[in-house]
Amino acid sequence: MKTLIINGTVVNSTGTALADVLIDGERIAAVLAPGSLLLGFDVAANVDTVIDATGKYVIPGGIDAHTHMEMPFGGTNASDTFETGTRAAAWGGTTTIVDFVVQYAGENVIDQYNRWQAKAAGQCAIDYGFHQILSDVQDSSLVAMDELLNEGVSSFKLFMAYKGVFLSDDGQITKAMQKAASNGSMIMMHAENGSVIDLLVQQAIAAGNTSPYFHGTTRPWQAEEEATHRAIMLANLTGAPLYVVHVSAKQAVAQIATARDNGQNVFGETCPQYLYLSLEEQLGARSDQWGAFEGAKWVCSTPLRSREEGHQHHMWQSLRTNDIQMVSTDHCPFCMKGQKDMGLNDFSKIPNGIGSVEHRMDLLYQGVVDRQISLERWVEVTSTTPARMFGMYGRKGVIQPGADGDIVIYDPNGHTSLGIGEGRSHHMNMDYSAWEGFEIDGHVDTVISRGRVIIDDHQYLGAKGDGKYFARGLSQYLI
Repeated sequence: MKTLIINGTVVNSTGTALADVLIDGERIAAVLAPGSLLLGFDVAANVDTVIDATGKYVIPGGIDAHTHMEMPFGGTNASDTFETGTRAAAWGGTTTIVDFVVQYAGENVIDQYNRWQAKAAGQCAIDYGFHQILSDVQDSSLVAMDELLNEGVSSFKLFMAYKGVFLSDDGQITKAMQKAASNGSMIMMHAENGSVIDLLVQQAIAAGNTSPYFHGTTRPWQAEEEATHRAIMLANLTGAPLYVVHVSAKQAVAQIATARDNGQNVFGETCPQYLYLSLEEQLGARSDQWGAFEGAKWVCSTPLRSREEGHQHHMWQSLRTNDIQMVSTDHCPFCMKGQKDMGLNDFSKIPNGIGSVEHRMDLLYQGVVDRQISLERWVEVTSTTPARMFGMYGRKGVIQPGADGDIVIYDPNGHTSLGIGEGRSHHMNMDYSAWEGFEIDGHVDTVISRGRVIIDDHQYLGAKGDGKYFARGLSQYLI
């Protein structure tokens, strides 16, 4: 198949230009001056499909580098499967995800990787890769870190919270970082002080403070800042690169910025919920059906932060200044009925997670409309930087000859209503939307994955199994 996109405005992280794009098979063959291919060229005989993108942006497909499809957590599983979650991602202009293989204490790392490969194989609508979660870092775990590099897994996530589930102590973290420093892989960190959080949770419940609002107050910004600083110090000690996931507190950003100013390979990620949503809105959430428990819809970790303290404003600022490098979703969806309501009388039993994989590109584009970030920065934080950060750039994250034909045609004059119901955009496997009522001044019109149109004119044209596993290389940001 050959596809020609004409009359569009091609947006890469490095700039914007009117151009035509020719896709031959699964790869981009050429980026051309507008109309140049049409001169003396029999388009009808040589091109299968022509897409007119007049007045629209032609951007590289989005890369969501932090998702949890089918993740087992809190006695249940994330409600999106690899099939439903990647299909929803496609609807929102994301053409690649990097999901997390889960390893609990006592489980064999390689066995878990093979289980996740079996889960995803033949199910995904778009391309996918994997990070590996490490809980108990044993000698076999360190051997597995080398082995998984050969499988295209070049990033390993550890937790400073969730005792008895994921938490690794500082010694275990140091061992993993030493290995990463020697083999070039990236350490990803869930940075919250789990011991402090566990104490505050116990105290809140003992005092009768059991509603979802207290999930946020028992995970204070000090616990995030302290853990972020500690992770940075351990990375400094070992020489390992460090990527701090789902940063929500402005104080944690300051720790990352200082480390970067000092020359460390330290990077930060935030998520749409920390740009738009707040603890105050969670407290004020009330409905006839759920009452005070309505706030469970927005229970996630790290938690939403106070708007009065300026965290949301600071996150946008950090994206502009590159103190935070990219935006992923931490997509870990749970339904209210049968999942979130497990914590109806005890917020500590609410499965942590928000579903956003479908809406990230739109929500960040609204930041362009609202003059929070530039058009090029939109592409950079949602596609180009994830590709470079996690060893995919050249094939992913850019519109240039030789890159995969992952392209989104985005209409800045369109409109998207987020939420559940007629006329609204919601394809995630959830019984509610964390983004109900949000309005976006733009619209994903066409999505092309490796040269194949999978979304067009409000229709899904793809199928499960369209996506392929992407074996990643080392981060292209490391020095």
